[in-house]
Amino acid sequence: MGLFSRWREFLRTSSLARSVVLLLTGALILLLLVNVSTFVMISRTAAYNAQVDAAWQMRRTARSITLTVQGAETAQRGFLLTGQPGFLATFEKQKAALPPIFADFERRAAGDEVILASSEALSRITRDKFLEMSGTLDLARQGRIGQAVSRVRTGQGQALTEELAAELNRLDVHLGQVLDDRRAQSARSGLFTVIVNAIAGALILVLAGIIFMLVRRYLAEINAARAELDRVNAGLEDTVKARTGALIRANEEVQRFAYIVSHDLRSPLVNVMGYTSELEQAGKTIERAIARAEVEREVDPEVVAAVREDMPEAVGFIRASTEKMDRLINAILKLSREGRRTLTPERLDMTAMAGRIADSIRHQTEEKGAEVVVETLPSFENDRLSIEQVFGNLIDNAVKYLDPARPGHIVVSGREAPGGWVEYAVTDNGRGIAPRDHERVFELFRRAGRQDTQGEGLGLAFVRNSVRRLGGEITLESELGEGSTFRLKFPKRLILDEAGDTL
Repeated sequence: MGLFSRWREFLRTSSLARSVVLLLTGALILLLLVNVSTFVMISRTAAYNAQVDAAWQMRRTARSITLTVQGAETAQRGFLLTGQPGFLATFEKQKAALPPIFADFERRAAGDEVILASSEALSRITRDKFLEMSGTLDLARQGRIGQAVSRVRTGQGQALTEELAAELNRLDVHLGQVLDDRRAQSARSGLFTVIVNAIAGALILVLAGIIFMLVRRYLAEINAARAELDRVNAGLEDTVKARTGALIRANEEVQRFAYIVSHDLRSPLVNVMGYTSELEQAGKTIERAIARAEVEREVDPEVVAAVREDMPEAVGFIRASTEKMDRLINAILKLSREGRRTLTPERLDMTAMAGRIADSIRHQTEEKGAEVVVETLPSFENDRLSIEQVFGNLIDNAVKYLDPARPGHIVVSGREAPGGWVEYAVTDNGRGIAPRDHERVFELFRRAGRQDTQGEGLGLAFVRNSVRRLGGEITLESELGEGSTFRLKFPKRLILDEAGDTL
């Protein structure tokens, strides 16, 4: 059967895997659409912001024209009154400064007919104004002060100044309208971007939640199948073998499925995290634009609330949810990998191993004023990595759930038991666990007591799964407020079948 045929058959067959694949495909398509729309809207917002900046620069340039003309007038009057040549130098300096100003003004005005027309008018008026002032200065240099003063009194220069002011005022009004239009367009574009990303983020979280629930339901079904198998009559050998085989296949399937789903979930999750950061940056850009807009005019309160309150709240919710989902994926991957790993029996010095584990968390115990006591423990033959993970989880949990009201005291003890077994105990004087929760703490995604420490409810489920795979068993003795004791029992030798699992 070809790849296309298998894929078509897979899509036509109703299954949990198909549902997850379709949901992941929908999430990827949604992310692609959000990416395209966000890119377009951010580009448009950047263009609007660039136009706003250009309008501000033109306003500054227009003010520079006014200041230059005023400086030249001051120099003209100073020379007429005092005859000092320094005023002539100032006049010439102001005159020479105008061409670059007009060149910059015309460059920024490209494409705007109103501004280009205003630029031409301003150029003409300033040229006439400087010709008028140059004429009076020429008369003054020739010693004809009276004629120069008489020309000033004709009012021609004053009329040109008033005409220049009127033209500059018309230009300023037009630039103000341009600024208002671009600000409004930028705000609308930014708001649309925020809304699109917020809706997309919410939809992605919903899809992720549905996938998580499907995986959890599937794992629950597997656990139920295991429990049903344990209740089968031991004397029905053929039935036991058949159901054991089905359980093994189902367990391998859920391990492969958990690994594939967790791996495929990471890609959209990373995209969500990335788009959350982009959304956060876009919000900051919009906030700055609104802050500038508030200086000039009143901004719609709904827009301000959406950018400064609703958007940060949504981003925070998305970030917290994605971080939690990332921790769940890592935990599921760990559980899946452990189930597929081949066990390697070797002789274990348990006293040295427990001592190394205690040393590795010494900074935590010293910080909490606690101590970990490792007694002399019996050695036995088992898989080193699995045993290290089991004891590491139990000791770490004991430190994590110490009672801050009293000094922490954790003891790791052990003994040889009859029948070829070894027993170990990890005892603490921490918070303790209520009797009704003794079984609950070993279930997937279930935790007991106050939820004030980080965790996803997979640690003890992983421990029990590992202990059972090693041919052992784990029990809990605990009372609320009096501490806990986890007891482990293993065969002295780990015997594996041909597949690498315990017999």
